[in-house]
Amino acid sequence: MIRAPRSLQNRLLLLVLSGVALVWLVTSVLTWFDVRHELDELLDGHLAQAAALLVVQQAQAPQAQEMEEDDGQGLDAPTLHRYAPKVAFQVFHEDRLALRSANAPVAPMVEAGKNFTSGFRTVQIKGMTWRIFAAQGAKRDVQVYVGEQVSSRNSILWAVLRSTLWPVAVALPLLVLAVGWAVRLGVQPIRKLGRVLAERQPQALSPVAIDHLPDEMAPMIAALNSLFERIGLLLESERRFTADAAHELRTPIAAIRMQAQVAMGEADDALRNHALQGTLEGCDRATRLVEQLLSLSRLEAAESPVMATVDLRALAQRVVAEIAPKAIGKNQSLEFDASGLCIMPGNETLLAVLVRNLVDNAVRYSPPAARIRVAVQQHGGQLALSIEDSGPGLSEADRLRLGERFFRVTGSLESGSGLGWSIVRRIAAVHRLSIEVGRSTPLGGLAVRVVYEDSARR
Repeated sequence: MIRAPRSLQNRLLLLVLSGVALVWLVTSVLTWFDVRHELDELLDGHLAQAAALLVVQQAQAPQAQEMEEDDGQGLDAPTLHRYAPKVAFQVFHEDRLALRSANAPVAPMVEAGKNFTSGFRTVQIKGMTWRIFAAQGAKRDVQVYVGEQVSSRNSILWAVLRSTLWPVAVALPLLVLAVGWAVRLGVQPIRKLGRVLAERQPQALSPVAIDHLPDEMAPMIAALNSLFERIGLLLESERRFTADAAHELRTPIAAIRMQAQVAMGEADDALRNHALQGTLEGCDRATRLVEQLLSLSRLEAAESPVMATVDLRALAQRVVAEIAPKAIGKNQSLEFDASGLCIMPGNETLLAVLVRNLVDNAVRYSPPAARIRVAVQQHGGQLALSIEDSGPGLSEADRLRLGERFFRVTGSLESGSGLGWSIVRRIAAVHRLSIEVGRSTPLGGLAVRVVYEDSARR
């Protein structure tokens, strides 16, 4: 098994030279058949012309006929050329040999005799292959055979082919050198690009700029520069994310440390228990922040999640049931409204995170005794999840900033990481869901609506 070369230059060289060799071989074969055909036509024409001359000569030579009748023997023609032994002829008059070449037999060169009086035929004479042309005289009493050894035709054919193809064969090594030089020159820009990339520093994300590049490399350079740009944006986002995360983690850790110090120095059991309770709350806040950070990191790093058929009504009902104890603890009214199956494609785990974040936000940021309503509705090809509350709601400026990492509404007494909405929007983008945020008309607080459009059912 031939292993393809890994070098682009060697691969191009191999392909080009293989193509040239194949074309040369096919051309040689076609030339062989074409020259052989034309040569056969030419020499057959010469045989026919020679036969015609012999017929005319015999018709105009009565003395030769009389001599033949007197002695009963044919005349031998003289040999005038060194190739003459490869050509032979016979002339018969009234079925008797009147004239022949020195190398021609006495018997007719075609065994068919009278049954073959005109035309071409290839026969064997004394182990040699001959091309014979037969012709009759005007009075049909003269029969002429003119023949030529096929080996002489092959010799002429090889001579013609040698003179035609030999220069091409000699030029092949020069062609190999020329093609090798051209291919090496052609791949030089790729080598140059390789050197430029090898010399770049790992942190260098500036666009690659190389002068005098061929047009075929322009899309590759553009794609490479676009990749560098995306990597730069990703790294900048990661740096900002890391800095913000470190800043946000510093706050609960400092609070935990302060409460621990208070608990260590407090002699009063009630105050010490209060400090320890604050320590636990700080741990819970730090745990929630870490979980949110991990969820957002997994969402941004992962590729398209595995999708399946999800019943959004059942999923939302399950999430509401999980959060209900927290709402009851704040004396809130948590309502759920849905009817029938609400099927959509999606990742059940991610959709549960989206619903949990939205419902949890409504419970946490609504005051005690507030009313919270969760509904799943389907109209035609549109499936909508809505969460409304009777809380204070958000200003227009704050609504526009929802989704920014670590953004939290000022004045809120609830602890949070500011990452919930970032996660919600990321999950919505993965599932191609649209999110509408406004003010609830019936309840007066915040209203969030997540919509899925089924284009196949519209």
